[in-house]
Amino acid sequence: MHSTHSTVMSRRVRVAAAGLVTAGLLGAGAATAVAAPQVPAPPEPVPAHTDPAPAAAATHHATADHTVVKAWQEFRVKGLTKGIKPGSKVVLEQKQKGTWRALPAQTIVNKSGAYTLRVKLGLKGKNELRLLAGGKPSNVLTVTVR
Repeated sequence: MHSTHSTVMSRRVRVAAAGLVTAGLLGAGAATAVAAPQVPAPPEPVPAHTDPAPAAAATHHATADHTVVKAWQEFRVKGLTKGIKPGSKVVLEQKQKGTWRALPAQTIVNKSGAYTLRVKLGLKGKNELRLLAGGKPSNVLTVTVR
């Protein structure tokens, strides 16, 4: 009986030990499950509606280093832009019979908003020129070709 009693006791100890391990695992899982849900942070207060500050108007001003040139004599046009992205294409336009026409002279706006363009004109008389940068035209320049 002694051996049966020890076998039964051994079995009970093993079952009890297994139960404790299982309870420990379930308890840890339960603790994890309880800790997993997080309470959401309260929403941040929404500021009162305010109108955004108006964007600064783009400006574009150009100057020619000569106002009178000989036919096909090179001159330079320098410009300064504000509110126009660096890298924007600058195109020279000439007024022909009341319409602005693009000429084959281009450059780009540098990171400080400036540009320089070399120009040669062959059409004699007064030439009205402007430069278009970022969709914004410059002031009109008048260059006379003799």
